Amino acid sequence: MAQKTVNQRFPVLEMSCAVCAANVERTAASLPGVRRASVNFASNLLDITYDPSILSPEDIQSAIRSAGYDLIIEQDDTLRRQEETQRSHYRQLKRHVIGAWSLSLPVAVLGMVPIDGFPSQWIMLILTLMVMVLFGRSFYIHAFKQIRRGPTGMDTLVALSTSIAFLFSLFNTLWPSFWYERGLTPHVYYEAACVIIAFVLLGKLLEERAKGNTTSAIKKLMRLQPQTARVWREDTEEDVPITTLQIGETVIVRPGEKIPVDGLLIDGNSFVDESMITGEPMPAEKSVGDPVVAGTINQRGAFRMKATRVGNDTLLAQIIRTVQQAQGSKAPVQRIADRIASIFVPTVIGIAIVTFIIWMIAGGSEYFSYALLSMVSVLVIACPCALGLATPTALMVGIGRGAQQQILIRDATALENMCRVDTIVLDKTGTLTQGRPTVTEWLWTAPEEAQYKSLLYSAELRSEHPLGAAIVHFLQEEGIGGTEIGRFESLTGRGVSFTAEGRSYWAGNRHLMQERGLSLPPDVASLTEAWQAEGKSTIFFGSETLLIAVIVISDPLKPSTRSALERLRKRGLEVCMLTGDSLRTASSLARSLGITRFEAEVLPADKENYIARLQAEGRTVAMVGDGINDSQALARADVGIAMGGGTDIAMEVASITLMNSDLNALSNAYELSRDTVRAIRQNLFWAFIYNLIGIPIAAGILYPLWGILLNPMVASAAMAFSSVSVVLNSLRLKWK
Repeated sequence: MAQKTVNQRFPVLEMSCAVCAANVERTAASLPGVRRASVNFASNLLDITYDPSILSPEDIQSAIRSAGYDLIIEQDDTLRRQEETQRSHYRQLKRHVIGAWSLSLPVAVLGMVPIDGFPSQWIMLILTLMVMVLFGRSFYIHAFKQIRRGPTGMDTLVALSTSIAFLFSLFNTLWPSFWYERGLTPHVYYEAACVIIAFVLLGKLLEERAKGNTTSAIKKLMRLQPQTARVWREDTEEDVPITTLQIGETVIVRPGEKIPVDGLLIDGNSFVDESMITGEPMPAEKSVGDPVVAGTINQRGAFRMKATRVGNDTLLAQIIRTVQQAQGSKAPVQRIADRIASIFVPTVIGIAIVTFIIWMIAGGSEYFSYALLSMVSVLVIACPCALGLATPTALMVGIGRGAQQQILIRDATALENMCRVDTIVLDKTGTLTQGRPTVTEWLWTAPEEAQYKSLLYSAELRSEHPLGAAIVHFLQEEGIGGTEIGRFESLTGRGVSFTAEGRSYWAGNRHLMQERGLSLPPDVASLTEAWQAEGKSTIFFGSETLLIAVIVISDPLKPSTRSALERLRKRGLEVCMLTGDSLRTASSLARSLGITRFEAEVLPADKENYIARLQAEGRTVAMVGDGINDSQALARADVGIAMGGGTDIAMEVASITLMNSDLNALSNAYELSRDTVRAIRQNLFWAFIYNLIGIPIAAGILYPLWGILLNPMVASAAMAFSSVSVVLNSLRLKWK
């Protein structure tokens, strides 16, 4: 019997760089019962799949704490708890930045402008010690835990560099005679130690602020969820927290209020703004029996509804969860950065030691200060944060932007793969077309009389055929009402017959008309043949031996279909079509849309095989569908895309869901993927180039040529800028 596993996401606290994220991930993955563990540094989330019979959240938290970090394991309202924790951390970080700079600036001034007879060094020592203990102590605590437990991170680099600068300065303050006896002047670098801490803290503050902007889409979605609901309990209205609401309870919604949970109307009617789900600007009319969704806005009438899904089961909660999971997932390109980050800090420490040795060999004891400064600069300027933030920040912004455009992306791999797609395969019904039969033509062959429509309306109301339902819907929109009819008979495979006011009437296909001994006039026959060649259905309506009207029914194209296909072709994508419809219908539609590759009368397995054949040709394929019959093909494709109005199964299988019916969202998804992957590559490029250029300069490679030696304070400012610049480049996606 297979072991049951659960998947949970826990906010991680006290991570400072990508190496920290790797440490947490490694610690979690090594626990017994863990099947998979992944940590996203940008979102500060641990995504873990484990066996609850072996491991508990408390066990995971204990292991992460022993590694020097912490977890929020409470599952109730986790998103809000994480947001509150991040706000608290940001406020504390802000206080530390202000405090560190308040003490570091006087130290920097005293270091640059020494005053004879003034105890500058002792004041600098005291102020620097205060900066290190009061505002920078987290660096030393985390560094100690990292060194004790295993792989080191950014905190180790900061702690080493500032400790070396401080201890060397302290030695020179307490025992300056050691250097005087050797003919050398002792120098102190207190300003380097405290300004490095101030700059790193400032960089972390800017980084946290920028990272907060990458989750703005999640926060906006969370704000859509009301906190209270008005329920009818024990014959009275009562406002209760939505967390206490139960399935089956009666909820009262007034005009202008947000709908608190998913449900069905049981009393009243209204118009509801569902644009946040569907993207459609027009409010949807709701009456008894219609579904409503949490977070949408009731506009006009008051109504009562029965709660059908509450808490984490509502559609809005599922969307939030999907977006968050996608933002926390890792794209294939991130594996490169993860591998580099895991060996980054030990490599940098090694380079720093080699830098010190080379300086000492080249210049001897007289170059000790240069050797020390260069080693400190190397430790400070090399920061793994930029590498760690390069991919996840771009993904978080891109996926969040997609959610705001009603493009729900399930994982980072789908977002990365979408821009590589060169072939789009579209299901016909419900994807290219509206997915329901609609009356598109009404040809009168006898004098038009309103009573005929009323008679046909009343008869088709009794019919169970979908074409009959299309006629009923069409006549309802025209405001046609019913009338009294007599005997009604459903004629299987042909149509219906009925009587009214002593006359017999019929409505059905050509066979039924021919049974009545009728033939079409030449002009009507040619029109009918043209409609049927286009794959449209024709219903003939008559009375006894009189043909009254010909009704044309088809599944019309969505308004956006033609423009959407044109946009896809302009981007070099080949468009194919699959349908279970007849060859005649498929070929007519394909011809009108300019689609050259299509297959008709296909079963679900045929659709999957078609995708596999395209992949065998070396194509990267995206499949777009909306039904259960598309699920196999959606799973087979490199990127599966479901239409939001389709079945739950299709949306579950697909990696991208278009929440509205506008096919232009396909092009938007492609462009979003292209822009996001481009931002990731830019981020990785600058993160690599920054370290490739910065570390040699910090080591002093320019000193023999032009006498340029990088000050550790400048190195710390450059390090802070590198992380912030990566996040800011990702944030450009929000406004692109």
